[in-house]
Amino acid sequence: MTTLRTAAALTSALALCASLGTAHAAGGDVTVGLQLEPPHLDPTSAAAGAIDQVLYSNVFEGLTRFGPDGSINPGLAKDWDVSEDGLTYTFHLQEGVTFHDGTTMDAEDVKFSLDRARAEDSANAQKALFADIASVDVVDPATVKVTLSKPNGNFLFNMAWGDAVIVAPESIENIKTNPVGTGAFTFSNWVQGDQITLTKNADYWGEPAKLDSATFKFISDPTAAFAAVMAEDVDAFGGYPAPENLPQFEADPRFNVLIGSTEGETILSTNNAQPPFDNPKVREALAHAIDRQAIIDGAMFGYGTPIGTHFAPHHPDYVDLTGNSAYDPEKAKALLAEAGFADGFTTTLKLPPPSYARRGGEIIAAQLRDVGIETEISNLEWAQWLEQVFRGKDFGLTIISHTEPLDIGIYANPDYYFQYDSAEFQGVMAELNEATDPAKRSELLQKAQTIISDDYVNGYLFQLAQLSVVKANLVGIWENSPTQATDLTAVYWEE
Repeated sequence: MTTLRTAAALTSALALCASLGTAHAAGGDVTVGLQLEPPHLDPTSAAAGAIDQVLYSNVFEGLTRFGPDGSINPGLAKDWDVSEDGLTYTFHLQEGVTFHDGTTMDAEDVKFSLDRARAEDSANAQKALFADIASVDVVDPATVKVTLSKPNGNFLFNMAWGDAVIVAPESIENIKTNPVGTGAFTFSNWVQGDQITLTKNADYWGEPAKLDSATFKFISDPTAAFAAVMAEDVDAFGGYPAPENLPQFEADPRFNVLIGSTEGETILSTNNAQPPFDNPKVREALAHAIDRQAIIDGAMFGYGTPIGTHFAPHHPDYVDLTGNSAYDPEKAKALLAEAGFADGFTTTLKLPPPSYARRGGEIIAAQLRDVGIETEISNLEWAQWLEQVFRGKDFGLTIISHTEPLDIGIYANPDYYFQYDSAEFQGVMAELNEATDPAKRSELLQKAQTIISDDYVNGYLFQLAQLSVVKANLVGIWENSPTQATDLTAVYWEE
């Protein structure tokens, strides 16, 4: 999740701030500003994308990993074989890999990690990623065999998620405060409420990091974020929260402004199990009460792409369904009257810290008021939002950006926080998981998009833009976000 890490999503290409042909200085430190602080440091037991934002690839690695263009690349598995029936994946592990505590990473750790993630009592926020695994078997220390109960065309993609990183039984007990991974950086220190520091891993198995250390500084207030960048207290700010400042940075030769895409579907998330939102006509009214472009302009200063379903517009299978929920306040009022709410009603609108939510919430509250829906706004800190809304399901409405790649599958889980329960949609997702033919997968993805749009499960607002401000001589920060991550493994200072 910016936020919400939910089955999924995030996208595209590596934008270098300067020519890769230029000589670069070895070593050095970098300070990166982020708006959200992780609630803890275990990516395998929380839905908070803020954890991956710091730790993905830097500290923890999976069998596969997302590249800056969204491609699926080898990670701790250097290669793999897939059986003809699509049921057996044999992973061949990288050689000489150790965890940061010096213990060996081998097939036993892969088995431990995958079995832990799929266990009945697992706290993994994305257990669906592992649902088709029938068994995990150690062939030898460098080889692990994963057998599926049915073919899954997404399996290698699923293994690239932050929820699927490889952890060790020796260090699992303290993972939330002392994460021990295999990545190019080791965890050094966490000053809660302020910053997390990582240090270069001198014993890294692969291409070593070019930086000596990295500090992630958490600055939730947009005004403070602007001051920190201008004062050069931070060297980069990923997901910059005050887009109105970007022209000022663009005019300043000290900085580069990166404007990319994310997998973040920003939605007015709706509690489908709570009256009156259990009534489809009320949800439809809600959708027609929203002026997406006014929210994009008012909250994001024009940065963002309107969406009409839970799917990234840059994906080749995207269907433009924005017309299904076009802004029409009179239609919204008529639908409310049909549903028995001619005089409107009052509900809660619980907002997490990101500016798209806080700023967008004020605009949406005014739009809903115009059709008779009053909202009681609560501004929550990130940990509160996760507890009350995501885990507790104690909300009427909220605004959140779901930032994991291709995460439409979350709608197949009736226990997910917006509590949508559709046998038709669940059937489409089950069929999609087994489909390997590209044309069939495309057809099913388009059908899935249409179902949730027609059911008005949530208010679909816009695809979040990736806005970053970076020092002009800092090279290698991703322009786009194919997953919620600040991958610093190839970042360096230009001489």
